[in-house]
Amino acid sequence: MKLGVGEMELHSIRILAVDDHPIFRQGITSLLADHPDMQLVAEASNGIEAIRQFRAHKPDITLMDLQMPEMNGLDAIISIRGEFPEARIIVLTTYSGDVQVLRALKAGAHAYLLKNTLHKDLVGTIRAVHGGKKSLSPEASFELAEHATDDALTAGEIDVLRLIATGNANKQIADVLSLTEETVKGRVKNILSKLNANDRTHAATIGLRRGIIEL
Repeated sequence: MKLGVGEMELHSIRILAVDDHPIFRQGITSLLADHPDMQLVAEASNGIEAIRQFRAHKPDITLMDLQMPEMNGLDAIISIRGEFPEARIIVLTTYSGDVQVLRALKAGAHAYLLKNTLHKDLVGTIRAVHGGKKSLSPEASFELAEHATDDALTAGEIDVLRLIATGNANKQIADVLSLTEETVKGRVKNILSKLNANDRTHAATIGLRRGIIEL
């Protein structure tokens, strides 16, 4: 027996799309349009709007970008899950870095998808997460596995790496962090070793790619 329009809406998966690029949100709308069991009920362009829209619509699934102005996706996930522990959130991002994936999962995300795979993976992932499952893109899974046994950078080393990435020399870093140059040199040495980096520029590149630091 065929369901009527009203019945399909009643049983559809209600979705909130959060991304700061309107064209990307339009793409999600187009992808969902062919699936009558899914309904886009709201959109948001940053984390603050996402929280507001979640409170207003209580979606079954939230599609969340991570890099957004005003409030990023990670902070939005933490806030939404803190207020609504049952919220089911799928991260959509261009970054597969293992540290960023772990942060998202620890914050409460149920799935982590790369934007370049949405055409083949989004609909299936929405249904899986709505059914109580968790999902990682193959790229994210590979990154996690590759770095599972790595020594993590300390908070102090991350501070130094962030300043390296913005072009600061050791003396400048020492001044900013109120450390001696010898301490900074020691941290730089540890960073290069832990990241298996050839030099400071390479270390900064690795840090950005893995999500250890952001600019």
